[in-house]
Amino acid sequence: MTLIAAEGLDVRLGQTTVLTGVTLQVRPAEIVTILGPNGSGKSTLLRALLGILPASGGRVLRQAGLRVGYVPQRLMIDRSLPMTVRRFLSLPQRCSDAQATTALSRVGLPGVDAQQMTDLSGGQFQRVLLARALLADPQLLVLDEPTQGLDQPGEAAFYRLIADVRETTGAAVLMVSHDLHVVMAASDRVICLNGHICCEGTPRVVSNAPEYRALFGLGTLGALALYQHEHDHHHDHGHDHGEGHHHHGHGQNHGHGHDHAG
Repeated sequence: MTLIAAEGLDVRLGQTTVLTGVTLQVRPAEIVTILGPNGSGKSTLLRALLGILPASGGRVLRQAGLRVGYVPQRLMIDRSLPMTVRRFLSLPQRCSDAQATTALSRVGLPGVDAQQMTDLSGGQFQRVLLARALLADPQLLVLDEPTQGLDQPGEAAFYRLIADVRETTGAAVLMVSHDLHVVMAASDRVICLNGHICCEGTPRVVSNAPEYRALFGLGTLGALALYQHEHDHHHDHGHDHGEGHHHHGHGQNHGHGHDHAG
């Protein structure tokens, strides 16, 4: 069963062809991450799948009545405009206090209803956006670079939250990300995009693909290989030293991979 799919999708913006021949599908309860350099068409692909942008070729198929929760890349809130978290959750569709309370608890922010949106930290803001997306009881959660601007612990915590949401709700997750390390840990399937699909598969397969190396450079690959090695090592041996070592390596290489991806 497929929730949403693209078949031979082309998208043009003005005179520029941004996407060519993209074919993909997202099935229930899987986490699919789209990676690619800046300008590779990642956000365009999400918008075309959601029906916000028209296809110039091919087609998008959605399961009838598909419920989608969308977390945009950026949301600017006018700092001079008073807006509580509770009020924000009722835009554009009103929700009950009970629904708001449940959604905020689910994203780990109980009791922030009365806080001003402008007073939230970056991580809290992203979690409120996620809470609003969850109000639709989505079968598919679509996230466009949801951790942009967060520090590494904030990113890791947000991805853990996404994995938890998938576990508890059974929603599929389709996200665009710039963060290779955390994505590799969190995804069932990775799609490498650069105007077209360069390669796709499990994180391990993609990170070893020559097309991926060509896009992201060997520096990133080295960091990824180290991360994967330590990740496996940690699972095989499961002792305390391995646990600490794994996290240390993960953090140490993060900036390195990040530079190559950005």
